[in-house]
Amino acid sequence: MKINRREFAVLGAGVSAGLAMPAIWTGARAQGQPIRVGCSVSLTGALASTKNSLIGYELWRDDVNAAGGLLGRKVELVVYDDQSSPAAVPGIYSKLVDVDKVDLLFSPYGANLTATVMPLAKQRDRIIIGILTLASNDRLKHDKFFQAAPWGPNGAEDWARGFFDLAIANKLQRIAIIAADTEFSKTAAAGGKRVSEAAGLKVVMNQVYPPTLNDFSAILRNLKAAEPEAVFLCSYPPDSTAMVRGLSEIGVGESVKLFGGGMVGPQYASLLQTLGPALNGIVNFHLYVPEPTLKFQGIEGFLTRYQAIAKERQVDPLGFYIPPFCYAAGQMLSEAVKATGTLEEAKLAQWLHGNPVETIVGKIAFNELGDWTERRVLMAQFRNIAGNDLEQFRQAGKQVVLDPPALKSGDLVPFAKARA
Repeated sequence: MKINRREFAVLGAGVSAGLAMPAIWTGARAQGQPIRVGCSVSLTGALASTKNSLIGYELWRDDVNAAGGLLGRKVELVVYDDQSSPAAVPGIYSKLVDVDKVDLLFSPYGANLTATVMPLAKQRDRIIIGILTLASNDRLKHDKFFQAAPWGPNGAEDWARGFFDLAIANKLQRIAIIAADTEFSKTAAAGGKRVSEAAGLKVVMNQVYPPTLNDFSAILRNLKAAEPEAVFLCSYPPDSTAMVRGLSEIGVGESVKLFGGGMVGPQYASLLQTLGPALNGIVNFHLYVPEPTLKFQGIEGFLTRYQAIAKERQVDPLGFYIPPFCYAAGQMLSEAVKATGTLEEAKLAQWLHGNPVETIVGKIAFNELGDWTERRVLMAQFRNIAGNDLEQFRQAGKQVVLDPPALKSGDLVPFAKARA
């Protein structure tokens, strides 16, 4: 069933105290005990902008149940608010496993939160689907982890490789690397530095800044002095916003032809609407944009349904970034269950390692670490953004895909020219 806006607000309040009461949406139990799938979602806190992931899970659950469920049983979601806090996550997942007795698990959102639950998944030998988490299985090598995001193999280095491929293809030689002092950003920056050096790019500036920084004037002046041709920025929404505003006020220098790469935030509708034309020229990672080269089967129908619910709940009205991959995470589980006819996690993992899965974000195949065998992170350039009307971002041509080549919808326009 669907929950209305009031119920959604009550849900957030009910779980914000921690582990008091799980948010459970129950299906009909007439056909036997439901299959329970558990996770945490950041309904509150610094990552609350990702709470629209819940809609992706719900639409998957609704579609599975409308088709008769799995193994003749309804699917039920058990969801807690992790309050965007890594400290809350281990307790939540222990409760999901030991008290709620869930059958299957999705991870929290992102590397910072997922890092805290991976030891539990490994110790308990549980299958877990990673939700936009970077390099979370590189150290533990858990054979029952599977990534729902298209970072590809060796994600710590290669997820943003398209940015560096663009630099090389456009004969850029000098690069600056700027990163927030957080798990994701530092991992991305370190990988970017290794890729740059291996490709023969000269790193002329390599700086880490506090994640609370909101004035980038000093960094921008240092960038001007360093005269890079490319700037790889690894940031989170608040600092991404501050940097974009700094670009409009101070600039970055005439030498820069390529700017962006690892900025979290410009994928969200709220920032698109807030920043508008100030985004022009930036090339940044994304997972889905409405370009003609990304017509995956089922994606447009999903987004139409998502957007109707998102309007009612007053969450991200576009839903391009996270919700489709949460739906795909569910498809990964349901396809494995249907193919094997069991909930035995060893058999599910074995099947996923050996078989590609058709999803609304394309066909996914996994390597031995559970990462995608193919890197499919987009590098898209903001172009011709006029005003702050959000509707323009539903159109092709506003976020032009430059990489990967198979999904390319245009060529790089140098930073200053695209801004002009």
